[in-house]
Amino acid sequence: MGRQLELFGAAPELDFSAERELAARVPSHVRFGTSSWTFPGWAGLVYPPGTSERELAQRGLELYARYPLFRSVGIDRSYYAPLDRPTLASYARALPQGFRAVMKVWSAVTQAVDPKTREPNPRFLSVECFREHVLAPVEEAFAERAGALVFELPPLRRHELPEPGRFAQRLSEFFSKLPTAHRYAVELRNRELLTHAYLDALAAHGVAHVLNFWERMPDLGEQLEIPGVLSAPFVVARLLIPPGQRYDDRKRALAPFDRIVDPQEKMRADVARLVEACEKLGKVLLVIVNNKAEGSSPLTVRALAERIAKPRSG
Repeated sequence: MGRQLELFGAAPELDFSAERELAARVPSHVRFGTSSWTFPGWAGLVYPPGTSERELAQRGLELYARYPLFRSVGIDRSYYAPLDRPTLASYARALPQGFRAVMKVWSAVTQAVDPKTREPNPRFLSVECFREHVLAPVEEAFAERAGALVFELPPLRRHELPEPGRFAQRLSEFFSKLPTAHRYAVELRNRELLTHAYLDALAAHGVAHVLNFWERMPDLGEQLEIPGVLSAPFVVARLLIPPGQRYDDRKRALAPFDRIVDPQEKMRADVARLVEACEKLGKVLLVIVNNKAEGSSPLTVRALAERIAKPRSG
């Protein structure tokens, strides 16, 4: 990546000509993005050198959307509290036409148990709660930018796990009551729940299974081999933490997320396989990358783009 300094000592701007050329050769059905965007360590990679945390808080998404290899973005903060209409409207203004966000659903809807007390959560898969606090603001202020609404189901302890058939039935009943105009996806954090009954329930309602690269799930390649795992009209992959690793350990080892520290060759190869599978099936693929996958999600996106890019013409 080159940098071009402006005259008279002004702040340097990044030269994205190489990224634009690469982006033009990425298959059109693939949309890369990252989990959130407010990382000062990306200054000099995605943001102009010297970009401050304050500036990222104010206009980070606008700057993020200028990076040529990004055509999607992961919105994670919506998991911790529902986003109101003004916030979503500001996000929509920051993103150009054609951008598609992968937005997490508020955890009050996706947690089967209270994370502190471990008591059952009465709002788990509540249609009313989801429609009021998540879907209504999205429909009013963010519908054109919403690529997928992701129901991330936090990990359960062994004794808390539901019977797989009943779990699948509950998911089916929930999605049967939602408007079909939106794209929904489910991300599991317990491999025990990744069953044929679960996939059948999603397929019945056009809901995607999120293929996740995460610490306690089968890796992407293993998930890709499961029959029916790509049955939805679209596909979401989230590259988070290598299997067997832990969040806090990865954060300490990889911050400030400005370089590749731990390349995951198999993960990259599995993404390439997924790109091919989606092309054959005619499906859009949204790939969201976390810094903790390899050390710097923009650089992981670049490496993946280089791997799947079509040859230069001429």
